[in-house]
Amino acid sequence: MKKITVVSDSHGNRRALDGLDGIFGESDIIIHLGDTSADGSYIQTKFPQAVIVNGNCDPVKLGDDEKVITVEGIKIFACHGHLYSAKSTLLKLAARAKELGCKIALYGHTHRSREDFIDGVTLINPGALYRYGEKSYLYLVINGENFTFKTVPLI
Repeated sequence: MKKITVVSDSHGNRRALDGLDGIFGESDIIIHLGDTSADGSYIQTKFPQAVIVNGNCDPVKLGDDEKVITVEGIKIFACHGHLYSAKSTLLKLAARAKELGCKIALYGHTHRSREDFIDGVTLINPGALYRYGEKSYLYLVINGENFTFKTVPLI
């Protein structure tokens, strides 16, 4: 069983990231989906199991534009979402994940948590850790060929 914590769109909100240190410490993998990748690097200095994906607001690109991660045999596609027009459609994102053989697609960019199922792919947006608006992150557990997830609001 592997525990994965996914965050996105922190935009320099280190206070929110620091508030997740306990969750990060219990995670086998941490994924930061961009905006800003420097925040992903900040997480990585404390938790080397962090994976960084670039966003559209990253002046310095410290991660990959997209990444495929295999966890207990389940392939996960991780990207920020802007390169797949995630604000207007999820069809391109689902098609890319399916093309890569992924069951899960993780994306950010919209600042809104969301869960969808398209053409055999579970698409999940953890929401944002931006200073303004609702804040949330994603907790994903993979156990063999099964997975479960919960979007967790921050108060």
